[in-house]
Amino acid sequence: MTIELDHLAIVGVLTSYARACDERRWDLLDDVFTEDVTWAMGDDAVSGRTSRIASMRANLDGCGPTQHLLGNFDIEVDGDEATCACYVRAFHMGAGARSGLTWELFGNYRDRLRRTPDGWRIHRRQMDVRFELGTREVLQPH
Repeated sequence: MTIELDHLAIVGVLTSYARACDERRWDLLDDVFTEDVTWAMGDDAVSGRTSRIASMRANLDGCGPTQHLLGNFDIEVDGDEATCACYVRAFHMGAGARSGLTWELFGNYRDRLRRTPDGWRIHRRQMDVRFELGTREVLQPH
């Protein structure tokens, strides 16, 4: 595979992640994360795809509409390993009694990916939040 095709495939993995979040399509994450993925945000870290999906569901299943926008992809491929840094802007609306609440974040994802027989998968993600507006109270279990 050429570098250009690898870059397109990696961007596809990241946009599948955003779509999975916004459409609550948790099955799509099998094509995004390795089984042993590690996710870190600040002092919190989660290991394993099943645990990460459970954490995401606990936050988003009870949330209203969301939109995760990713951009400015900086990708470096080295054989079967790659790194990708990108911007993330994520908007969340509350649901039910919290429907008037919003939370928006601006940040960065720093990913390490590996080529698998099924394509590129994220095996390490570091999320850095640079700025937040609103309240995280919109994130609720269903």
